[in-house]
Amino acid sequence: MASRLGTQLGEWRATTAVARSLADRIRMLLLDGRMTVGERLPSERALAAELGRSRATIARAYELLESGGYVVRTHGSGTRASLPAQRLQRPAAADHDVIDLTIASIGSAPGLHAATVRALDRLAGLLGTPGYSIDGLPELRARIADRYTARGLPTDPDQIVVTSGAMHALSIVLAAFGERGRSAVVEQPSFPHAIDALRRTGHRLLPTPVTPDAGPHGSGGWDANHLVETLRSQRPALAYLVADFHNPTGATMPELERARLAAVARATGTLLIVDETCAELDIDRGWTPRPFAAHGPAILLGSMSKIAWGGLRIGWIRAGREQVAALLGARPSIDLGTPLLEQCIAMELLDEMDALLTSTRDRLRAGRAAVAAGLAEHLPGVAMPPMPGGLAAWVDLGGPWSTALSLAARDRGLLLPPGPRFSASGVLDRFARIPITWEPALTAEAMARLGSAWRALHAGERSSAEHLDRSAVV
Repeated sequence: MASRLGTQLGEWRATTAVARSLADRIRMLLLDGRMTVGERLPSERALAAELGRSRATIARAYELLESGGYVVRTHGSGTRASLPAQRLQRPAAADHDVIDLTIASIGSAPGLHAATVRALDRLAGLLGTPGYSIDGLPELRARIADRYTARGLPTDPDQIVVTSGAMHALSIVLAAFGERGRSAVVEQPSFPHAIDALRRTGHRLLPTPVTPDAGPHGSGGWDANHLVETLRSQRPALAYLVADFHNPTGATMPELERARLAAVARATGTLLIVDETCAELDIDRGWTPRPFAAHGPAILLGSMSKIAWGGLRIGWIRAGREQVAALLGARPSIDLGTPLLEQCIAMELLDEMDALLTSTRDRLRAGRAAVAAGLAEHLPGVAMPPMPGGLAAWVDLGGPWSTALSLAARDRGLLLPPGPRFSASGVLDRFARIPITWEPALTAEAMARLGSAWRALHAGERSSAEHLDRSAVV
């Protein structure tokens, strides 16, 4: 228990106010979902030994958490994570509304309302049916299959299962093919909700690094040798990858690496689950790889949510026919189909995909420029990484300050996910993910608040350093 919390705390260090700093880190774990309400914390003695701190320091940190309502301490039952009874779902700012940068989702597409109106006519034609469609409407599956074929991966409609978003798709895949107690490869960093889903289904996670050093065109970023060696030595049951405009680094895996990985996975019996929800979020990459499954067996996950609107919960799975049979066998334990109205809306939007993607690309370009301008103005010395597409910038802060910055940002009405939230092992505290999906005006306000938090954080560090210098002289 103590070693797990020590891992979750990651690159935690404190020079002064150690108990307060530790309490803040544990509070952050709870607020961003890495620690669950009711979870038991280590004893004071065990955590003191794990962190190399005094028991009095741990006791003081727990007291601070208890006074804020973030733990409950019961004699004989230990210390358990909690939330303040009256805690607001969003922290209140004095003069401004909260800006939530934990969400990297684009606003609704300009043609969404009109598509919804047209979809009502389609829905009317389905009202005489039972309304259940466990694999999805045939016409929608055909449209999705045609898009894969156009991208270089011949696909039949019976290889598609329509779902209620990509996370729903992943849940169905894990229900059909997950193996509790087996290992699963995940990129580090990766999409945090996918990491959570793998953990909840009992998989032992094997991280493999993806760096933000993706080159001018977003290629590379993966340590291919590490990934291949992990597959060969550990023979994991599955691997979850985001190969196109990787979330959060924005990198794209080159086709040669895809082919090599597909061959090794086939040899090791590893099921490749490839998240393609960002695959068509191209701003100016300049080249387009084929879908991963064009190089070998892989289950692909897709979604309309990142292209049209986060509120349109339409996703899909593209798989082999035998795999589809297993997916449809597992699905009834989760649900009996995706709502028909949303499927009808998706059909309307897929008929206008070129215009939709052009609009999305323009909005992402404007959002990227706003984040770059905000970094230059408010966080001098923090560079905007190359990002030719995707949802967010994976920003190197230059030091392990991400969690502390996230806490300071909360005090200013800004929710910013810390870098370790995207890690399977509690590291990456030198990085922050900043979405490029918000409107430029709102992004400018968010970056101003982030700059205020950044200055306060570093002012505090300077004060601590000066205090230590004076102590050394005395």
